[in-house]
Amino acid sequence: MLRIAAVSLLFVVLLGGSPLGSAEPENQPISSDLEDLKKAMIDLKRDLVILEEDLLYPASSQLAVFLSMDVGEFFELDAVTLKLNGKEVAHHLYTDRQVDALFRGGVQKLYLGNVKQGTNRLTAFFTGIGPGGRDYKRAATVEFVKSFEPTYVELSIADSTAKLQPEFHASVSD
Repeated sequence: MLRIAAVSLLFVVLLGGSPLGSAEPENQPISSDLEDLKKAMIDLKRDLVILEEDLLYPASSQLAVFLSMDVGEFFELDAVTLKLNGKEVAHHLYTDRQVDALFRGGVQKLYLGNVKQGTNRLTAFFTGIGPGGRDYKRAATVEFVKSFEPTYVELSIADSTAKLQPEFHASVSD
């Protein structure tokens, strides 16, 4: 239905009419009308994306999982797998550029989805190269109670200089 409205708006502008329903022809060149149409289409697309996210992931069941890294001298990240209540919901393989972006302070959204209200368990499996150049696989688990508000889980990888090992943490915020 929205596509029909957008196409109708395009035809009205291209045929010389005003998109606002004015009976007076405008004295602007067609390129100006096309620019106005592009701006209207961008605004419409933005509104559609927001509406779609609200419909697909309502706040009462929304869960978002983010990943951040600190330093990274003891661990080279290759992949992350997420399991929610025992079911795999996300898996991501990392390129060197993505890992570099995380080292420079970037945060990655790993998962956005729905979860039942009540007690839930999220487990993240981190795979990579650990101290001594050996294969390294660790997990971080967090249990949380889902309420009516959106829930956010932050997964973080940090170096422990005292243990000379990487540490994997999961924390929940509502």
